[in-house]
Amino acid sequence: MTFTCNVCGAQCEQPDHQPLERENKDCPECGSSVRVRALVALISTEIFGTLLALPEFPVLKGIRAMGMSDTPEVAARLAEKFDYTNTFYHQAPFFDLTRPDPRDEARFDFILSSEVLEHVPPPVERAFATLQRMLKPDGLLLMTTPYNIGGLTTEHFPHLFEYTLAAPGGRMVLVNRRRDGSIEIFENLTFHGGHGSTLEMRTFTEDSLRAILCAAGFDAIYFAAENFPEFGVEHAESWSLPIAARKGTFHPPSAELALQYREACRLAARKIRDLEAITAEYERHSAHHNFAHEQWVREAALRDAWTKKVEADWEERTRWALEIQKARDQAIAEFRRLEKSEREAWQAVETLSRRLERAEASLAAFNASWWTRLGRKLGRL
Repeated sequence: MTFTCNVCGAQCEQPDHQPLERENKDCPECGSSVRVRALVALISTEIFGTLLALPEFPVLKGIRAMGMSDTPEVAARLAEKFDYTNTFYHQAPFFDLTRPDPRDEARFDFILSSEVLEHVPPPVERAFATLQRMLKPDGLLLMTTPYNIGGLTTEHFPHLFEYTLAAPGGRMVLVNRRRDGSIEIFENLTFHGGHGSTLEMRTFTEDSLRAILCAAGFDAIYFAAENFPEFGVEHAESWSLPIAARKGTFHPPSAELALQYREACRLAARKIRDLEAITAEYERHSAHHNFAHEQWVREAALRDAWTKKVEADWEERTRWALEIQKARDQAIAEFRRLEKSEREAWQAVETLSRRLERAEASLAAFNASWWTRLGRKLGRL
């Protein structure tokens, strides 16, 4: 599975055998999860009425927004687009839902609260009412929090008053003194991501969340169950979905949108001019390349013809050399045959010479013999 992260714009690969899960950090660039990407998608559709990736958001500094312990990756990009401040419970800029600053009332166009309200001390209704007061008349609350489908909200510590966390024997417990002075101790605590301020105070349900938001003064509540596979938003369950709670009807500032539209048109015109220049350069380069290619083809044809001529000449010379070699071999063979015949003739001459010498010696011996001399005297020879 391939998708575009709508937080940072990175292209992400998800193995087909590994489904997307709510809290898995699926983006290798910014570490976004399905929950974070679904919340960004909800921001886009609620504010702009269309689905955009966060890098594609227009810059609208006239929209004032506040985050509550948002991830640095999301907070930094929202600050580029809006008049946005990310706040924290444990560090500056501080924000405590139980002790809000009166100057923040009706100040924000939208508030982003992700995985916060399950950690707020009871009564949680007070926190939702505070958020409603901090929004402008047409403000928007965008939030996520774990919740179940059926039943009512379960408060883990319904009579929390003066409390602290302790670890006797190394096991974390919550010690609470109720308003009537009685002491109660809670074990088997649930923490989200650590200890201290991340202690889970309650488990919401969908119906109770809807009721609490309506009681706080929000006009419309929307649970965003849509999947956006192109942005890696596929909900594996039908609960703990992003929620949009509208105080009124949110409208982006028209003047800033007009300016953004004008800038977008100017940017588009510049891009068109750049594209035309690039196209012209490409065509010039293509023509030069085609001419060079045709010239190379001609030169290649000439070289091929020359190579074939050289090969033909070489074949002719090879045949001539082979014929010369054959004639040479034949001449050498004839020479060796004649040489052999001459040796045989000389050997015959030598043999005849030796025979003649022997005959002459025999004749001389005959002439010198007594019988020969006698025969001559008697006239017989």
